[in-house]
This record gives sequence, structure tokens and C-alpha cells, in this order.
Amino acid sequence: MKQLKGIKELLREEEGMGTVEIILIIVVLVGLVIIFKSQITQIINSLFQKITSQTGTV
Repeated sequence: MKQLKGIKELLREEEGMGTVEIILIIVVLVGLVIIFKSQITQIINSLFQKITSQTGTV
């Protein structure tokens, strides 16, 4: 009976829910990065080109 009570208390605790939510958010973000990898790469490359070209004017 003591073990059954411990299992019930474990199921009622919500501390693990925060961890699950964070893991789901990370999975979604990684999925978005994989899907939009080429677009993200193009944006970053264009930003670095602008930064490089404008550093001489400062």
C-alpha cells in the first residue's frame, strides 16, 4: 500500500511538467531551424556582408 501511495503522489506532482514543456519548445525550435535552414543561412550571410562592407565607412 505504501508503494501505491507513493506512485499516486508522483503522478499528482506537476514539477515535471515544466521540463516537458521546455523539451517540446526546443523540439519545435529545432524543427523550424531544419525546415527554414536555407532561408536563415541567406539572411545571416546578407547581414554579415552588410556589416563587412560598412565597417570601412565608420
